[in-house]
Amino acid sequence: MNFFGNLLAKKPETSLPLFELLKTMRESVVIADSNSQIIASNAPAYESFGRGNGKLENKRLSEVFRDLTIHEAFRLALENKQSSELKFEFSKRFFEVRISPFENNAIGIFYDITRLEQLENIRQEFLSNVSHELRTPLTSILAFVETLEDGAIDDEENNRRFLGVIRNNAARMHRLIDDISELSSIEAGKITIDAKQINLNVLIGEIFTNLSTKAKSRQIELQNNVPKDVRIFADRFRLEQMMTNLIDNAIKFNRLDGSVTVSHKSNEHHDLLLVEDSGEGISNEHSVRIFERFYRTDKARSREIGGTGLGLAIVKHLALLHKGEVAVSSNLGKGSVFTIELPKYLL
Repeated sequence: MNFFGNLLAKKPETSLPLFELLKTMRESVVIADSNSQIIASNAPAYESFGRGNGKLENKRLSEVFRDLTIHEAFRLALENKQSSELKFEFSKRFFEVRISPFENNAIGIFYDITRLEQLENIRQEFLSNVSHELRTPLTSILAFVETLEDGAIDDEENNRRFLGVIRNNAARMHRLIDDISELSSIEAGKITIDAKQINLNVLIGEIFTNLSTKAKSRQIELQNNVPKDVRIFADRFRLEQMMTNLIDNAIKFNRLDGSVTVSHKSNEHHDLLLVEDSGEGISNEHSVRIFERFYRTDKARSREIGGTGLGLAIVKHLALLHKGEVAVSSNLGKGSVFTIELPKYLL
């Protein structure tokens, strides 16, 4: 007889320790008798399986659980004195369950692994995306190396072009690895914020200077509409990183002869930094997911211009580190506005 069996075997007035123990457990616990009727459970079980219909006691297992594997596991415990371990889903939550016999009853302990399942899905999706993103440039590099090895290295008309393709794809892989490393450091909490007063107009001017060659190549007009005396509270390096990302995207995904405008708004508690472009805009379908890792509205074009699909995710996480947020509003055919909202003072 196990511990729970010893407790239930006692007289009712001495079985209180069992129910006191159930109250202290974080896991959901359900105890059923030989008639498959629930005779005891705890608060986590009410919250997980009650569906807002009150306590679970005196209900049959079939009234609470629709999953037949749970019924079978309790039956095996009650009739065959056999323990079972299984995994099941209930109302979009995932549980690992151990159901064991004791005396004429059966006890089920439900471990909520929803968060672990979500993290595992994120990990698998991340690895799949990284593999996919690396495969394309690697395939291109290998193909052109083989071409050079097969004699094209002596082809003076094309060998330089082939080497240029190899270099561009290697640079793309390098950017991807840098972005993955940066995002991983942010999500792991290894990045800290050193917030100070910053002249926003000067910072935007420096970013425009750094991106001027790219803007000129696409005939994009850069407009700094931030008043010269505006000062905001932020980590200068991280703010430059966020704004560079947004402005660079606004240039790359703009139309030829378009414009990118940076402006500033303020209210009592927040500074708003706006990056507006004159591009094609973003549909609602894409705008709700655009800050996810590796999400692209136009995958072919994004890869063509060297995007890693991680830039906006980095912006989102850096904004959150500032206790702020980033959002986008857009009209198809009329362009988009990305807004970073930062508190005037970090709490």
